[in-house]
Amino acid sequence: MKYQIEHTNTFYYENFVDQSMNHIRLKPRTDECQRLLLYRTEIKPNSMTKEHIDLWGNHVETFFIPQKHEHLSVKTISTVSIQKSPFIRMIRCNDEMRSIFNSDLFHNHYLPYLNETPYTFMYKEQLEEINNLIGSSDDPIQFALDLMAYINQSIMYDGIATQVNTKAFEAWPLKAGVCQDYAHIMIAVLRSAGIPARYVSGYLYVGEDSALIGDAATHAWVEMMVPGIGWVGLDPTNNVEALEHHIRIGTGRDYADVSPLQGVYRGGGQNLDVKVSVTLLDH
Repeated sequence: MKYQIEHTNTFYYENFVDQSMNHIRLKPRTDECQRLLLYRTEIKPNSMTKEHIDLWGNHVETFFIPQKHEHLSVKTISTVSIQKSPFIRMIRCNDEMRSIFNSDLFHNHYLPYLNETPYTFMYKEQLEEINNLIGSSDDPIQFALDLMAYINQSIMYDGIATQVNTKAFEAWPLKAGVCQDYAHIMIAVLRSAGIPARYVSGYLYVGEDSALIGDAATHAWVEMMVPGIGWVGLDPTNNVEALEHHIRIGTGRDYADVSPLQGVYRGGGQNLDVKVSVTLLDH
């Protein structure tokens, strides 16, 4: 599957601002299942970017605008090819996988994805409530699939119920939220069960006559580490495995590690307009 993605963030400021320093994480990854074919950034006022790779392996572009400006537009155009086949529902945890999964070496290696973070914090009572309803399993894959289905059924997708800074423990009682909230809640429960899990930021291709939701802006889902297989993507917002319709930008412990655009400037308030378009170029 080949896609073209156009993503535009436009900031409108209440007054003229200056000395704007920004960091963007909008460049899709290249890995074993995904290949970035083309990428460019268009910034107005004009500015050059300087790129580096962060601690989590994400592309980060930095740019500085010294002059006064009333708005800032950051547009990225990407072409990405994805080849991935579903398989996770066919796998059952064998004795060798279980031995690795329960080892100290495995847990120590993936410790950053087992530790609690501000976004993924949930109260003990909340975690127990979910675990009791799902039931215990000695198969982490089946546990994750059951958890994904339960979260999907329990939370209503609502774009105004939560904010970008809403934490998992705040979203769960609301039983409503967006893909970011679904992902943080699922990560919290997986980690409480000793399953390494990370947050994924990217894009979702919905297409025509699709039941998938979450393509209005960047999408978010979860990856769990399966011994002997690697990181496996699960999308609790849609209760599906993250396959050829999911385009990965970055991964981290939670949203804070993969925020698409961060910046500071000298001036007043702002409003943000986001437009994302994902077009299928080739099957």
